[in-house]
Amino acid sequence: MIKNSWLVVCSVMTFLIWGQQAYGQDETRSVSIEHAQGKLSLSETPSRVVTFDLASLDTLDALNVNVLALPTKSVHDRLAKYSGKPYVNAGSLFEPDYETVAALEPDLVIVATRSSPSFKMLNSIAPTIDLSVWGEGFIEQFKDRSSTLAKIFARQSLYEKRLKGIEHKIAQVRSFSKDAGKALIILTNGGKISAYGPGSRFGWLHYELGFSSVLTSDDPEQASNIGTHGDPVSFEFIHEANPAWLFVVDRDAAVGSARGAARALLDNPIIKRTQAYQSGQIVYLNPMNWYVIAAGLNAVDESVTEVLEALQKSVSQK
Repeated sequence: MIKNSWLVVCSVMTFLIWGQQAYGQDETRSVSIEHAQGKLSLSETPSRVVTFDLASLDTLDALNVNVLALPTKSVHDRLAKYSGKPYVNAGSLFEPDYETVAALEPDLVIVATRSSPSFKMLNSIAPTIDLSVWGEGFIEQFKDRSSTLAKIFARQSLYEKRLKGIEHKIAQVRSFSKDAGKALIILTNGGKISAYGPGSRFGWLHYELGFSSVLTSDDPEQASNIGTHGDPVSFEFIHEANPAWLFVVDRDAAVGSARGAARALLDNPIIKRTQAYQSGQIVYLNPMNWYVIAAGLNAVDESVTEVLEALQKSVSQK
């Protein structure tokens, strides 16, 4: 009886050890990825991650992947939990603290648009990838970057589920936006206003979500450059353009300074004569999502959702 019991125990132990080894082999799978500045092969799932890209941080947060260090002083609002311990401050988005990064011995470092100039130096310290997103094709770039992270950390199932929901919402937005009238997206900053066109960082409002733009030109080349980097405009310009929809990004709020500055700035008689104001179609977008994070999985989901909800509200009131 004792002998039989011992055989059972040995069999169970053998099964458990085999199972752990099999799991370990899955965890140490080889992953090859392409990024903005090259290719990288990883022999195991990274566990000591440093990111200088808030979009990647946002995506990793959505995929339940932890990080070791980041520019902790650059996060607030939804990502505020990363602003202190146990997370290590690794410098700023523009100036990494190379000594701190080296001391942490990371097995993956992530950079993107703001931090991409630091790629070469960081890559000499640890394996580094550049997940920059810029210009037209925002949603496709977003999918590529977020799917790359899902692949690295074996979170494809969760990612695909989230992406399916986002794509469904985008289809809903486009079903409304095609007949919604022309739109204008502006950035307010310190009492000043800049207008952004289809070829700009906010251009996916037009190309991806389907809103036609008040910034048009008969010259295709000129049209693609209007508002690419933000053109200074006045209240009178907005009134003359008279958009049916006015989307507003408050940079002051995005960087953690004055909140409500955009609303106060646009609360004037000239703006109140626009179609957007009179139709209740001035939309104050989440500035952290649109200006700071942009291409994060949660950020894109929330950005599409707030535009969809604004359209649905407008339709319900007509």
